[in-house]
Order: sequence, then C-alpha cells, then structure tokens
Amino acid sequence: MNVSDLDDADLARRLRQGCLFLETGPFISRIQTSIESVQAGIALLYAGFPVHDNAPFADFHVALTRPAGLRRWFRPQVNFLFDGWTPFKPLPLEQAFAMFEWGMNWCVVNHAHKYLVLHAAVVEKGGRALIMPAPPGAGKSTLCAALVASGWRLLSDELAIISPDSGQLLPLPRPVGLKNASIDVIRTRYPDIAIGQEALDTAKGTVAHMKPPGDSVASQQLMAMPGWVLFPRYREGSALALEPFSRAATLSRLVGNAFNFTVLGRPAFECLSRLVDDSGCYSLEYSSLDEALERLDKLEVSAS
Repeated sequence: MNVSDLDDADLARRLRQGCLFLETGPFISRIQTSIESVQAGIALLYAGFPVHDNAPFADFHVALTRPAGLRRWFRPQVNFLFDGWTPFKPLPLEQAFAMFEWGMNWCVVNHAHKYLVLHAAVVEKGGRALIMPAPPGAGKSTLCAALVASGWRLLSDELAIISPDSGQLLPLPRPVGLKNASIDVIRTRYPDIAIGQEALDTAKGTVAHMKPPGDSVASQQLMAMPGWVLFPRYREGSALALEPFSRAATLSRLVGNAFNFTVLGRPAFECLSRLVDDSGCYSLEYSSLDEALERLDKLEVSAS
C-alpha cells in the first residue's frame, strides 16, 4: 500500500494518531502531526511511497507540533520532535513542510551509522551512480532535478548513502529540494513535474520541493555501483567546462563531505578509497543546463 492509496481522511487520521509508517529507501519513519501543510506535502510529494500498517519497528519516530501558549496564535510556529525531544529551534508555521524535510535528513545524518553518509546528490543510469558533492549555491540540486527529469534515476538530492561492506549506494529518493531561482527554472522547464508549496524567508531563502519520479520511488530498493564523482559549479555566463579531477583531491573532498567519517573511522576511509578508485572523477562548470545535460549523457555513454 502506498500513500496514494489513502484518502485524505485516512491519511489525516494516521498522521494525527502517529501511525503513519512511511518507507523511504532503507528506512521506515513513524510520523505524527496534525499540521495541514505537512499532510498536504506528504500526500503530494510522497504519493508513490509505501506505507505499513503497525510496523513492528521504525528507524525514526518524528512529530511536528505547534507550540502551546501565545506562539500557537501570534506568529505561529512549528517544532520538530525526534523521540519526543526537539533538536532544533522552532520555525514559522508556514515553513512546516520544509522543516519536516530538513528534520528527516537530520535523522539519517545523525543516526544511520550503519552506512557512510555524504552530503551529495546522487543519480543513476545504467546501474552506475553519478555522485555530486557541492557546497550551497553551486547548483547541485538544480542539476540533479534536471538530470532526473531527463531520465536519470534519483537516488537522493542531499545524501549519498553508501554500504561500507559492498561499496554500493542505497537510494533515498525523497523530494528534491529547490531554492530561490532554481524553483522557477525547473517549474518552467518541466511543467508536468509537481512542485510543492513554497516556503518563504527560510534560512536558505525560498524553498520548494519537487516530487520524485514514480520509477525512482518504485526502484528505491535497487542499489547502484559508483560510476562517477562530479563536482558541479554553476557560474552565470560561463562556458561549459568538464575537466578530470585528481583522485587524491577527490578523496580529500569526499572525506570533507562525509557526515559520519569520524564515527566509522577506518571502514569509511577504505570505502571512499574504493569508491574513488572505481569512479571517473570530474569537475563541471556550467551556465547552460542544456549543455550540461548533453555532456553528462555523453559521459554516461562513453563510460558504459
């Protein structure tokens, strides 16, 4: 059973009672909230994701609630709770769904230490993963969204999840987070793709989330082998430049992008070393999405 099989009343009841067990990639999350915008976001953007009835175990127990007292009515706010405690300061109520997404990322980063977790977007074609670590503002999520809309399979736009034992990447194809100008870029370029409600004036500016393709969700248990590591950078007016990147520098950057490298220690280093050895390593500077997509498709064909 998927989220789309629940009518609005059943979805609201499950969320209100804290019995929505949502499966995203290798994780099951028990979610509780009565906030309508979060319910609407889940109904739209998680429509194809499986839900479980009374799952015996959940990796994460989360809730989004409105504070009691004056803040419930005056400049209303929302809290994110993990196992009953609040790891973050409250945010404005209109940012509730964005807080849900950020909170779910926080759960993985801070508790999924069975895996090596990197800050990177990941897409796949032909069984090989394209891993894109990048700092904020580099255009990573925009490029990820465009690749996914052009036929690549979404594994994640934020978190590369790697098995230290096999070196394979596990999908976590949750909604793609878009910011500021990239929202209109993707909405205009791909009008048939659903994008959720915009959250204004967040710490990241204006934020909205793109619905992941149904085939990416349906394949969320299908792992991928590493194929390429790409460091993208959007620069307005720049000519397309795809250049080889040294393996030593790639390894160093991946270590810096690993959330739990120090937690895992030697297995993390060995895992990343194998990944770099097995991957083509590149930097990409671009200003035209059309040129970037065309070049990356050629990279995929030439490397397969």
